[in-house]
Amino acid sequence: MKRALVSVSDKTGLIDFLKPFVEKGLEIISTGGTLKFLIEAGLKAVDVSQITNFPEVLDGRVKTLHPNIHMGLLARRELDSHVQQMNEHQVQFFDLVVGNLYPFEKTALNRDSTFEEQIENIDIGGPSFLRSAAKNYQNVVVVSDPMDYKWVQDKCLSNTLLLTDRKKLALKVFSLTSYYDALIFQKLSTEDNNSEYLNLPLKKKQNLRYGENAHQAATWFTNPLIQKNLADAEIIQGKELSYNNLLDLDAAAELVARFSEPACIAVKHNNPCGAATAENIFLATKKTVESDPKSIFGGILAFNKTVDLDTVEYLHPIFLECLIAPDYTAEALAKLSTKKNLRVLKWPQLLIVEKNKVYKSISGGILLQDSDFFHLDISKNENLTIVGEKPTDQIYQDMLFGEKICAALKSNAIALVCNGQTVGLGMGQVNRIDSVDLAISRMKTFMKEHPIDIKKVVAISDAFFPFADSVSQFHQFGIEWIFQPGGSVKDNDVIEYINKNKMNMVLSGQRHFRH
Repeated sequence: MKRALVSVSDKTGLIDFLKPFVEKGLEIISTGGTLKFLIEAGLKAVDVSQITNFPEVLDGRVKTLHPNIHMGLLARRELDSHVQQMNEHQVQFFDLVVGNLYPFEKTALNRDSTFEEQIENIDIGGPSFLRSAAKNYQNVVVVSDPMDYKWVQDKCLSNTLLLTDRKKLALKVFSLTSYYDALIFQKLSTEDNNSEYLNLPLKKKQNLRYGENAHQAATWFTNPLIQKNLADAEIIQGKELSYNNLLDLDAAAELVARFSEPACIAVKHNNPCGAATAENIFLATKKTVESDPKSIFGGILAFNKTVDLDTVEYLHPIFLECLIAPDYTAEALAKLSTKKNLRVLKWPQLLIVEKNKVYKSISGGILLQDSDFFHLDISKNENLTIVGEKPTDQIYQDMLFGEKICAALKSNAIALVCNGQTVGLGMGQVNRIDSVDLAISRMKTFMKEHPIDIKKVVAISDAFFPFADSVSQFHQFGIEWIFQPGGSVKDNDVIEYINKNKMNMVLSGQRHFRH
C-alpha cells in the first residue's frame, strides 16, 4: 500500500497499526488533531490541505470534502476512463483509509448537552470519506474499527488480505454509519415525530449462548439512548445470562417498578406467577413466594427496594434463576455469594418509570406501539362505573394492585388478589372462562395453606367479560368483588347478573391486553 487517508477521533492503537506500513513507504494524508498526533508520535504525515490546495475552513467543518480526496477514494483502477481522469486532474489513488467518527454518542448521552452541542458533534466528512472508500472496497482497504487493526495489519503485511476481507470491512462501515445516523435521528427527534422510517440505534452488547432453545442463535443488542437500560445493570454474580433470563428479567423489573410501596414480583416464562406488596421488602417477598411456591421454583424475582439479609435467608432454600433489585446490603450479598450459580443483578435504574415504545417482530417487519399505562388513581377517575357497593379503601388498593399484575399476564388474563397479594392467576388461555378456572384452581391450592376471607378477594380481568358465565364462576366460589374494563355488547347482561346476585363490580373503561 502506497497512500493512506487517516482521520480518527478514537486514536486507540493507531500508531502501532500504521508504523510498519510507514516503514515500508506508506504516505499518510491526515487532518487536524490526527495529524498532530501522528507527527508527535514520530510518524511522517501530510496535511490534507496540501492535497486539496485549500485550507481547513469553517472551524474544521470542511477538511476532506474535496474532489482531490474523493476522486482518490472512488476511482476504479480497472476502468481506463477513471485512470485517465485521475491523470488529467493530477489526483492520486488512495490504497488505505483509516477513520472513525466524532463521538456524537458521548455527547448524546450527556444529559446536560445542549441541542447546539449535539449538532456540532455530528460528523459529516468522516461518514463521507468512509462510505466513499467502502463503496470502492475492491481498490481501497477501509478500517473503521480499532478492533480490526491487528488482523488487517497481519494480512496486509503478509499479502493475504482477500476480497472477502475487504468486503467485510466495507460492510462494517455501512453498519457504523447507519447506526450513527439512527443515533442522531433518535436523539434530535421529538416525541411527536411521525417519520416514515424506523431508525433504531442498536449496538451489540454480546452474543448469547443460544435463544429460546439450544438450536437457536441469539444476540443481545442495546439502545444507548434509553435511560432505563437493562444493559446497564451490574451483574454481581452467577452464570451467564440467557435469552430467556433476559426476557423474564425485563418483564419482572418493568412490573415491580410500577409500585411505590415495597414490592416483589416473581416471573416464570414471561408471566408473573406471584406478586405482593407489604410494609417492607421481606414481607413482600414472603407473600410473593407463598402465593404460588410451586410455580416460583426456577423463576426470577424482582424487587423495588434494597434487598436485606432477612430476605436472602428466607429465599436461600429455594431454587431461583435470577434476582434483580436496585441494591443489596453487604450482608445480603455475602449470603448470596454462597450460591455461585444464582444470577444476581443490581440495577438502580430499575426504579425509573418512563413512557417508552414497545417493538414486536413479525414476518417481514416490526410492529410499534406505546407502552401500556394505568390510571394514577382509579378512586378519583370519572370514567369508573360502580355496580353495587362502593369499594372500601383496601378493595380499591387491591384493584390498583391487581390491574397492574393482570396487565403483565398473557391474555386472556385473570388475577385474584387479596390484601396486596396474588392468590390465584390464570393466563394465556384461548377463552376467558378457562383463565377463570385456572385462577380459581390456583386459589384453592393457596387456601389450603393460607386461609383467607373470600369476601375480600378481588377478581381482575384484563378485558371485558363477553358473557356472564365467568362472573357466575366467581359467584359460585363466593367472590363478591370484580374489576374489569367493560366494553362488551353483553355488559348489561353481566351487570344484571351482578345486581341479581348482590355482587359488586367496577368498570374502568381501560383494557390491558398483552399478547
